[in-house]
Parts: sequence; C-alpha cells; structure tokens
Amino acid sequence: MRISLKWLSEYVDLPSPEEVARKLTAVGLEVEAIERTGQGLGGVVAARIVASEKHPNAEKLSVTRVDAGGAEPLQVVCGAKNYAVGNVVPLATVGTTLPGGTKIEKAKLRGTESFGMLCSARELGLAEDASGLLILPKDVKPGTPIAQALGLEDVLLEVNVTPNRPDCLSHVGIAREVAAILGQRVRMPAPRIAEQGGPASDAVKVRIEAPDKCARYAARVVEGVKIGPSPAWLARRLEACGVRSISNVVDATNYVLLELGHPLHAFDLDKVAGREIVVRTARPGEKLTTLDGKERALEPDDLLIADRDRGSALAGVMGGGDSEISAGTTRVLLESAWFQPSTIRRTSRRQGLKTEASYRFERGADPGMVIPAVDRCAALIAELAGGTVRPGIVDAHPRAVEAPEVRLRWRRPTELLGMDVAREDARRILVGLGFEEKGSDAEGATFRVPSWRVDVSIEEDLVEEIVRTKGYDAIPETLPANAVETPAEPVDAQVIARCRAALEGSGFSEAVNFSFVAARELEPFDNHVHTGDGSGRALGIALKNPISADLAVMRTSLVPSLLRNAAHNRRQRVDDLRLYEIARGYWPNPQPKDAPSSESLHVAGVLLGRRSPVGWAAPGDAVDFYDAKAAVVALLEELGLGGARFDAPGGSWLHPRTSAAVRLGEDLLGDVGELHPRVAAAFDLPRGVLAFELHLDALVRAATLVPRYGPIPRMPAVLRDLAVVVDEAVTAASVEALVRQEPLVEAVTLFDVYRGAPLPAGKKNLALAISYRAPDRTLTDAEAEDAHARIVKRLAAGVGAELRG
Repeated sequence: MRISLKWLSEYVDLPSPEEVARKLTAVGLEVEAIERTGQGLGGVVAARIVASEKHPNAEKLSVTRVDAGGAEPLQVVCGAKNYAVGNVVPLATVGTTLPGGTKIEKAKLRGTESFGMLCSARELGLAEDASGLLILPKDVKPGTPIAQALGLEDVLLEVNVTPNRPDCLSHVGIAREVAAILGQRVRMPAPRIAEQGGPASDAVKVRIEAPDKCARYAARVVEGVKIGPSPAWLARRLEACGVRSISNVVDATNYVLLELGHPLHAFDLDKVAGREIVVRTARPGEKLTTLDGKERALEPDDLLIADRDRGSALAGVMGGGDSEISAGTTRVLLESAWFQPSTIRRTSRRQGLKTEASYRFERGADPGMVIPAVDRCAALIAELAGGTVRPGIVDAHPRAVEAPEVRLRWRRPTELLGMDVAREDARRILVGLGFEEKGSDAEGATFRVPSWRVDVSIEEDLVEEIVRTKGYDAIPETLPANAVETPAEPVDAQVIARCRAALEGSGFSEAVNFSFVAARELEPFDNHVHTGDGSGRALGIALKNPISADLAVMRTSLVPSLLRNAAHNRRQRVDDLRLYEIARGYWPNPQPKDAPSSESLHVAGVLLGRRSPVGWAAPGDAVDFYDAKAAVVALLEELGLGGARFDAPGGSWLHPRTSAAVRLGEDLLGDVGELHPRVAAAFDLPRGVLAFELHLDALVRAATLVPRYGPIPRMPAVLRDLAVVVDEAVTAASVEALVRQEPLVEAVTLFDVYRGAPLPAGKKNLALAISYRAPDRTLTDAEAEDAHARIVKRLAAGVGAELRG
C-alpha cells in the first residue's frame, strides 16, 4: 500500500517521514521504502513565454523568450507547437539533469543560442505524453520550482499491510494508527452534500436476494454530471498511489477507496434496465462481460449486481461493460455495499481477477463505512463533475453485521506478557484505537470492537493491541510466573535419537515405509505367527480392507520393506546402498478383543555394494559381514552396550556361515549377517547383501545413557602380544572373555587371524594385543609376566588353546 504523507497530513499531524516509518513498523505495519517525489526535478522552474518567432534556419523550430523569474528573459529554442505567448511552461535551466539522464547545457541550435529546454510531461518523468509542452496554470509565478508548482513535493511510504489488517489499506486507516501512537485524534473528512430534486428512492430500487452473501447495499443518485478529466491535484494523488486517472467520476470512486478503504462502483443509471438493482447469485449458464472486455462464464456461487434484465457487475470484483461510465453519462448510480469476504475470495480466484476492490472485500471491508463512503463520493462527484445529488440514500440491509464485544481482565496483560500494564494505560490505548468501553468493574472491562477491526475477537487480541502500541521492546526479559521446568526427554526417545545418530554416522540413510507388506514378502523369513483367534498360523495380521494385494499384511519384521527398497534402488542403477528404518512390528495378541495386536519397536538396516567409492586411494571392495557388524557395534556403543557379544549363527533368514545373533547376557537383542540366498532371490537381489534387525525395546531396557566417570590413569601400561592356536570352532569373543578375567588386563584387541600352513587343518591362530595396568602402582616386568602366564593357562584349560612358538 502506497501512502502519501502529504495526503495523510490532512487527517493527523505528522512528525518527520523517518519517524512515521519507524513508528508504523514498530506497531506491525512494516514500511518497506520511503520515496521522495519531485527531488529529481531540481533546476526545473516555471517560465512564462513572453515572445516567440520562427527559427531563421529551421522550419520546425521556434525561438522563444521566457521569463523564468530572473532579471532578464532567457532565449530558448523549442520544437513544440502546442503553446501560445503568455503560457506558463516548465523550463529546465542550464546545468539541470532531467529524470531520464539528459543534462541541459548552453547550446547553439542551427546557429541560434539556447539557454535551457522547455519540457513536456514525459521529459519530466510525470507521464507518457510527449506530444507537446506541459502547460501550467497561468497564475503560477515564473521562477517557481516545478515540483512546488505541480504539488509534487511529497513523501510516499510503501507499507506492507498484513492480510489480517484490511483496515490499514487506506489513508484514514493509517491515520488511525498514527493518531493512536501519537495520542492524537483523527480528522475525518466531513462531506457536505447539497441535495436537490426528488428522493433517490424514486430514481432507483434495490433488492437483495442473497442476504447471506450481501449484508448491506446502499445507493445514491447524482444527476446532471459532465464526464471529463479530473483536476490535476486529484490525478496526481491517484497516480502517486499507483492508480491511473480515468475520468472525474471514476477517479472519485478510486479516491474514496484510497482515502477510506471502502470500494465503490459507479453505474450509468440510464443503462440500468428497470431502474432497479438486484443483488443475486448467477443463474446456470449466465455470462457477463466485465470492464476488461472479457466474457466470463459464471458459477451459481458467484454474486452478481444485476438490473431487471441482466448482470451489471461481478459483485466486489469488477464492473460490467454494459453499464460502465462513458463520455455520454449524465446520471450516476453510486454503489456502496458490504459483501461476505469468502464469497468475494472464491469468485476472485475462480475468475482469475485481482482488483483493488476484491483485495479489500476478501479480507473484510468495514461494514460501518458503507454510508460514509457513499456520502463522501457523492459530494466529490458533485464537486468535480458539476452534478446534483438526489436527497436520501436507498439503503437495503437485511442482515446487520454486529461488532463483537470482548472482555479484558486487567491482570491478563501481565499474565501473558510478564509486564505490568496499568488499567488506565490499557483504557487509553484501546480507546485511542477506536474501541468503545461498554462497562467495567474491579476485575476488567468490556470493549466494543470498532467495525473496521475484523481481526479482533478474543481477549488476547486486546492484549496484542496494547503491547504493540506500547512497543514490543517494552516487554521485559522475564519468564511467566507459572513457568515450569522442562521434563527430561523420555528414555525411549533418547535411545531412538542415538540409534539414528550412530547409523547415520556409519553412512546409513533413513527409510520410511508402510507398516504393511505383501504376504509373499514375509514367506522367506519363515516367521509364522499364531492368529489372534486361535484358528491357526499365519504370516501376519491380515488387513480387512487393504490398499492393494502388495500391502495386505501387517509386517512382523522391518527387513522385507528395506529389501524391497534395495531392489528398487538397484533397478534404478543405485548399487551402493545403506538404509535403515526405525518402526514397529505387529503380532497377534492372545486377547484380540482388548487389543488386536502387540507392537514392538525394531531398528533394522540393509547394506550392499562397495565399502567406499572407487578412487585412486580406495580399491572399491564390496561390503561384508564385518561392515554390518561394525554398524551394529557402533549403535550398541552409542547406547553404552559395549559388552554385547555375537554368537553364530543368526536367524534362519541369514546365511549360517556369515551371521550372528547379538546377545547381552542371556537376552537376545537381534541378528546380523548376510542374507540367505533363498531370501535374496525372493527379492531379486544378488548374493552378498547384508542386513540386521534389533529389538529396540530390549535396547531401551539395557541402555546406559549416562556414561560412568573413570579417572585418567596415572600409572603406565605394560603392553604384551599373545598368539594362540585354537580350534576353528572357537570364537575370538570367547578367547577375549577369558583374557579379560585377569584383573590386571585393561584392554584386549584382536589384530590378526591366520589359517593355513604350517597350522594343521581345522586350526587357526589368533593374535591379541593386551594392555596390563595397575591403578595404584607401576607394574614390574615380573608381575606382567606372571599375569601373562596365568592367561595362557586359563586359555589352555578353557578352550584348549596352545601358545604358538
């Protein structure tokens, strides 16, 4: 919304433009730009032509002498023909730079000196007309700066009005805000109408057939008008706000729109069939040609302003071409109405029409401005077009639009804002904004909301009005009195967050799948469940109304969904993939009437392809069991479960040679390993796909989320390597467990596994790095050797290990 401060100053006394912009922005009406008009016209002055003669050497040029307010007239060569001696015109003096960038210098044109340039409106950047000189009123004194002579000295504010404040889409609306901030009263325009002739009700009738869409329709009649151009002051005000001047009558409606914020429309009364206005919805198949010349097909929900025979305007959006104001109009019917915002919004969007009127009506026009706006416009038309206004207003209002009353408790601003607001301050601010106090007591007061404030309906809205007027920076930095401590995040939420962090740190991306799958996708897992009604065994809980046959069973495992994702990615030539999912599995409940299923949280992952992208420093090896195990170990360590062990083999859906069950003590946490070939084939996947699935509920129960503090060792460690030969069936984990039984062992790391000659078949060599440390003293070599010897004996007794020589 462009606001002219020169225009605005007629309603309220203003400080500097910068101060107005700052205060408006502070109350929520952001001023995006400040434009000073007339500044680019310095050096252009009014000059009276005192003499003119033909140029001696050019047929199309004239040599004029002009009075520019100096001691002597100036000689200026001119090519225009639309002037006469005695006219006052703009003169760009020597040294002036015009808005288009032209610099005026002393020149010699065809041998004749010229001291300046006489200008057209286009050369001054004021209009597109370049047909001749801009003729000024004859009473303008020569030498007057052109910006002052034309009334161009103004400051325009570009105000960003939010959708909930349609009351600020006008100069009076902005004036209300400024007056409330500065503690002033708005000087509202007071039209004086000299009514003559018979009553308006004799000239036109109004009937509303759609009261749910039009709550009020008022009309005035102005007769004897003469259509012509608007005076310069009116045209300049409209153009400053971005509205093109059309004619005196149409410009009057646009002027009132920008002044009061209420859209109006002017009809040629002689083109209104039957001298009757009917507000109705469109009939099936009805069409209307709007002012833009387009024929529009209407819907039954569109609201029409019609006469006896046909539609005349698309209510609240655009007028029709059949009844528009033209050069021959002598009688004007002025419309001022209030339309239901949702109706105008639907019509505007459906027809693809955005106008100044629809922009305001669809946000909520002021129902209390219907009569003041039509009065103001009628008086203006009578002044500009020389018409007479018939007495009275034809006013149809079948449904009153009542302003709400809202109660404000005096303590409420303090409760919401944490700042003390005196009740007198609250009263002063609200009354200054137009709210009317209807009654009060010790607890609070009731205020009637002004008709233009469609955004206020509850107590918190009144508090907002108070705080934005006082200034948001006045809110103290204090917590509300009823503030409570934020409860700790639930353990299961912390575990899920850490699982996500660990897996994403291992290169996995999260997948989100439906909770149901095809029954055939569960078959390779041989994971039958007992049906809830005891009638037998099934793959899962069948849906009564599945989306499709591929989504017919509630899944008992997350792995099938991830394998389906992997197969889809491979079809799209994405061969390197790491996906995980955290979701629930569903099992029939033994008591189906109480709860049809029992649900447990799982975390599952799948990985295939290369371990790292191929490059000169990376060979591009394929992922294997240890990559999957490393991802699971990283997840467990994030949860403080570093003591988990991996026992072969894993679940039946995994390859028995390269899989493991993950256990913590006697609890089974899940499985990890390579897919069984039959499972991979069922999902059209190659061999070598790795997967894991863990029971998240078990992880939540076992997780240690707060790490235990351990002091930094003060004593040095003693490092020893140990190589033992064991049977192929002996796991490294069991060997490490026996080593850790030695009290002096601080850490054990398996760094090599060897099979082959000279070891006999069925044997393997495990090489371990062992760190010994005592917390209270430096170990001697003898103590370390004794501990090492005890470990060798323990391994020999426990797993039949032999020390490799």
